[in-house]
Amino acid sequence: MSPRRTETGGRIDRLRTIRFTFDGAPYTGHAGDTLASALLANGVTLFGRSFKYHRPRGLLAAGVEEPNALVTVLRGDVREPNIAATMVEIYDGLVAVSQNRTPSLAWDIGAVNQLGGKILSAGFYYKTFMGPVIGPLKGTRFWMFCEHFIRRAAGLGKAGTAPDPARYERMNAFCDVLVVGSGPAGLMAAKAAADQGARVILADLEANFGGSANWSGETIDGMPAADWAQRMVGQLEGNDNVRLLPRTTVWGYYDGNTLAALERVTDHKEVAATGEPRQRYWAIRAGTVVLATGSFERPLVFPGNDRPGVMLAHAAERYANEYGVLPGQRIALFTNNDSAYRSAVALKKAGAAVVAIIDVRGDVSNEMRRLASDAEAELLAGHAVIATEGGKALSGLKVQRFDAMSGALTGDERSIHADSLLMSGGWSPTIHLASQAGAKAEWDPARQAFLPPKPTQRWIGAGAFTGSFSTAEAIAEGRAAGLQAAGGAVSSAPLPVVEAAPGDPNPAPVFEIKAKGKSFVDFQHDVTAEDVRLAHREGFVSVEHLKRYTTLGMATDQGKNSNVPGLAIMAEALGKPIPEVGTTRFRPPYTAVSIGSLAAERFGDLKPERLTPMHDWHIANGARMYSAGLWYRPMIYGLPGETVEQAYVREARATRERAGIVDVSTLGKIAVQGPDATEFLDRVYTNMFSTLAVGKARYGLMLREDGLAFDDGTTWRLGEQEFLMTTTTANAGKVMQHLEYFLDVIWPELKVTVTSVTDEWAGAAIGGPNARAILAACVTGTAVDNATLPFMGIVHGRIAGVPVMICRLSFSGEMAFEVYSGAGYGTRVWEALIEAGKAFGLVTYGLEALGTMRIEKGHVTGAEIDGRTTARDLHLDWMLSKKKPFIGSAMMDREGLIASDRLQLVGVVALDNRPLNGGGHIVEELDEANPHDSLGHITACCYSPALGKYIALALLKGGKARHGTRAFVSDPLRNRFGPVEIVSNHFYDPDGSRMHG
Repeated sequence: MSPRRTETGGRIDRLRTIRFTFDGAPYTGHAGDTLASALLANGVTLFGRSFKYHRPRGLLAAGVEEPNALVTVLRGDVREPNIAATMVEIYDGLVAVSQNRTPSLAWDIGAVNQLGGKILSAGFYYKTFMGPVIGPLKGTRFWMFCEHFIRRAAGLGKAGTAPDPARYERMNAFCDVLVVGSGPAGLMAAKAAADQGARVILADLEANFGGSANWSGETIDGMPAADWAQRMVGQLEGNDNVRLLPRTTVWGYYDGNTLAALERVTDHKEVAATGEPRQRYWAIRAGTVVLATGSFERPLVFPGNDRPGVMLAHAAERYANEYGVLPGQRIALFTNNDSAYRSAVALKKAGAAVVAIIDVRGDVSNEMRRLASDAEAELLAGHAVIATEGGKALSGLKVQRFDAMSGALTGDERSIHADSLLMSGGWSPTIHLASQAGAKAEWDPARQAFLPPKPTQRWIGAGAFTGSFSTAEAIAEGRAAGLQAAGGAVSSAPLPVVEAAPGDPNPAPVFEIKAKGKSFVDFQHDVTAEDVRLAHREGFVSVEHLKRYTTLGMATDQGKNSNVPGLAIMAEALGKPIPEVGTTRFRPPYTAVSIGSLAAERFGDLKPERLTPMHDWHIANGARMYSAGLWYRPMIYGLPGETVEQAYVREARATRERAGIVDVSTLGKIAVQGPDATEFLDRVYTNMFSTLAVGKARYGLMLREDGLAFDDGTTWRLGEQEFLMTTTTANAGKVMQHLEYFLDVIWPELKVTVTSVTDEWAGAAIGGPNARAILAACVTGTAVDNATLPFMGIVHGRIAGVPVMICRLSFSGEMAFEVYSGAGYGTRVWEALIEAGKAFGLVTYGLEALGTMRIEKGHVTGAEIDGRTTARDLHLDWMLSKKKPFIGSAMMDREGLIASDRLQLVGVVALDNRPLNGGGHIVEELDEANPHDSLGHITACCYSPALGKYIALALLKGGKARHGTRAFVSDPLRNRFGPVEIVSNHFYDPDGSRMHG
């Protein structure tokens, strides 16, 4: 028998022995054990070292809220750090190691940090490593010297470098009701909703459904609560409209009732079955969400509260009742509420000696006194723990009389011999997901806790999540929530009968015992009560500033244990009630999420792959693809034996001589709608859009607020209050953010909506002398002659029976048209255009030819609109309206932006008939040995089939004044030097006669 394993009890399978190692030492446990329960059963009390002081730490909790016992799990060469031992299910061959210690957990040289005292208080590195102000290390040099060592000391677990061979999956799920949490409230909610015929998903982060029913020791409907829970699960399993997701953490609540979840499919297995992923990422879109996520017991803040052997009372009760493991042989309890008395009785029944219950309240009810008697524990009412004793394990504690009203300690100290101290500082509802969904938590003075906010999305709370801590309340609220979520009527059927220990859930408003010694608020980050008061003294009194200055409630803790005690201490320092101080907003993820699960099937990709509707056609027809921004686009449609240059020259020449077609589906497309749409566009663009007629398009330029060029594109007026804005491919997301920011923050009074419709439209640009004839051959429902479709005109018709929208505009410099259809019909329209173009010599061309023709024409793209250029630099000052203000107009005439020596757009021609390179510098005097005095740089280059020369666009000092002069290209990295001529950026058809036709 293991040192702390009870002879009977628990829900483990004692007939199955499992072998594993921790820090290289072999141990055994049973099926159903976690790593935490199995090690505790083997007498292990030391689980880790604290972040800053490297203090010895043991188990504090039994679930996901565990802050101390973080371990690294090894699978071959793959390391997964910072996993709570309480959430690791043991399996044969499990290898786990402790963290943040050198050379070993028992003997850690980092423990010398405990001698640092106040030097290592909150923010110590800001104050300590920013000097000295004299000598060779003055200013930031000293910090840079120290930074290397600080970074090595930072963090907890060590990330691995070996490739992860595991497979991950992503799933999308839709349901009428998502129930998060499978305690009594969650089970009742799922059952009630399922009985109404709703499609239900029930998710719980634990391996076994049932929540507190698995360890509460209560009776429901005349049977043990754990058996009742399993009966409920069995009933749910028999329903076709119910999906059960154990080991699944719902970690994010997003707009539109979309929730993110992580299912640990095989983390608990030695070997995964064929086809099983390691983890599965779920995107769940729910009609209504029932949040039955329970609550967390809070620690009390007193000197030595972090010593191994000090644990939360409910955690000890869970270890005894669910795993058959005692936290110690001689147990004391320290509490400010009634729930600890039930834990005392449970531990007594499990075989432990409960030596004392220390209660800060002087007035303890007769019912609690009876429970203390049942536990055969000495009751010390009106007392507090002021210190703990021991090294790597608890050996005793000291208590003293305590006045809960004043917080004063009086009388003589008394020592109590105990190897386990259980504390209970009240309960905090697990409101993380509700907080993520929006709105501010509400303080309940009776519960001394933050309760969920009023819903801003379609969710309903039930059970301890709402502050209803009894099982009977949880069952009633769960059924009501399930019925409401499924649209059912209120039921008058009798509820399950619960037999439970009595108790008042409201704690005394006591969070800290002020005595000599370090009292920890955040165990994971070594944040003490004095650190919180130091933050107050130094002005970090906002809860968000407190969090960041002290690191209170950050990382995996997310405020699960430390949030309310830390806020209470700050409130006392400020002399304000806790609700005025407020609480931080919880943000996703609720628990750590592996990057592998987020990448899933895209594992190994550096970024998402976006494919146009015609992607498969391009591949089937010989296109060589490459990544352009986030999109895969054709580079060339090469013939056998052709080089890239030969291919794009052929494609560009054929387009200028006959006709060419290119996929432009990737252009950003934003629908701008509303009564104030014209006013909005006038403010966004530098030129006027309110004068644009319906059925016409206009080229527009946007500036940033600082007056620099941001993006260009065409915007089409489809109706009096409806526009379609197009943007450059690379800037589509940035422009959308830009527009939303100004509508939401700067001009909320404007009645305008903007919607990204990039993925809704497939686009093809067809250009060249024969372009109009090709359209005429396949378009029905409209004419495409010059009168019907003039330059920048828009018509609606059909191609191959598909509704299309056609605008006559050009990026290539030829007469050209952009044809848009619904994305699902993109390939059909594309193929119809190609079929119609066969008689006219139509070719498909890729980005290389497109870039060649735009360079010949002198059009700008992101290479020139690089965040440093102005409209004047790019010769687009003709687009700067003098009749209206616009974004950037107040800043565009700053002295530095109109200086005569700014870089301006020019054309460059290679006089030695050799290729030019982007990034190459232009100089007046060539000095290959010592390149210097750059005049500017090349932004884009190509071989021009129209000119028969190698040409480029460049940004050059005083560029326009240099037209007709000669200079040199200096590119030492690629050993390219040679003479060039500076010319206008409009190499080809400068008057636009070909484009206008």
